[in-house]
Amino acid sequence: MTSNDQTSAASLYIRSLICNAVAGASAGTIAATFVCPLDVIKTRLQVHGLPRGQKGSVIVTSLQNIVRNEGFRGMYRGLSPTILALLPNWAVYFASYEQLKGLLRSHNGCNELTTIGNIIAAAGAGAATAISTNPLWVVKTRLQTQGMRPDVIPYKGVLSALRRITHEEGIRGLYSGIIPSLAGVSHVAIQFPAYEKIKSYIAEKENTTVDKLAPGSVAIASSISKVFASIMTYPHEVIRSRLQEQGQAKNVKVQYAGVVDCTKKVFQKEGIPGFYRGCATNLLRTTPSAVITFTSYEMIHRFLERATLQDKGYPQGHSKSNELNKPQPEASDTDRGQPPSQSNMKASSIPLGNKDQLTRH
Repeated sequence: MTSNDQTSAASLYIRSLICNAVAGASAGTIAATFVCPLDVIKTRLQVHGLPRGQKGSVIVTSLQNIVRNEGFRGMYRGLSPTILALLPNWAVYFASYEQLKGLLRSHNGCNELTTIGNIIAAAGAGAATAISTNPLWVVKTRLQTQGMRPDVIPYKGVLSALRRITHEEGIRGLYSGIIPSLAGVSHVAIQFPAYEKIKSYIAEKENTTVDKLAPGSVAIASSISKVFASIMTYPHEVIRSRLQEQGQAKNVKVQYAGVVDCTKKVFQKEGIPGFYRGCATNLLRTTPSAVITFTSYEMIHRFLERATLQDKGYPQGHSKSNELNKPQPEASDTDRGQPPSQSNMKASSIPLGNKDQLTRH
């Protein structure tokens, strides 16, 4: 292989990473903006539980209370740190994910990863993302819940909150809730293989390839996998939210000493239902968020892919995955007698790290 071929392959690889990151961050931003009011309600239910004397629909009543007490802006508290967190979130996630996949491929000596390999790569990328962006999620949680605490000095904005938390609580305050956040990597371990399996099943039923699925089919696969993973791993979100929020009230004694203490107290006081406060709201937020995120991702990614390939002089139908596979020493799909569509199916898979913070937080 000549140096020009290596340079061309490296250039395509970098462009691919940029396309994925930009498409993912853009889709997450659109989804986060659309479902932010539901995210605010979910976070408040996680932290404070059901309001006393609650009657009727929790969601409708909560929205009415927020608008009446805090105005329209109250429904979008925490949106700024959510969007700010999404940009480094995807930059870290995609870079880590691609690197881990490359290492696992070279270790296994094959182009295609097993389900276990995909889980390891996604979980590792998710952990790196959680550590990198946790301070912004702490700020988001506190901005969304401070309207319910009249006894605290409210944060003026994202930068103000970051400065105050650092000054008043130190690094520990910025990383409150990091342990349950890391435990939330289990969400990826459930969601990612489920998403891939459902997508492959739909592609087989529709007699097509994964990379050619219609947006509606992608939305169905993402919604089912997201709802399933959310129900299985939701308790860790309640623990994380309560640990992240409690440091804001300085004149109130710290209620939870840590993850174990918080888990015990929630169970003793509220039982199993306490671990699922806001879960229904979260699921209502998850479904439209997944549809918006994946539909937006597919459309934006395909547009960027066409634009970058045309800019490099490739015909519109040319797939960059063929070029990205050229420098790899392993046999290609064609060499192994497999149809090229199998390569395209794997190359176009969408890694799902914190698409909850796209949608999660």
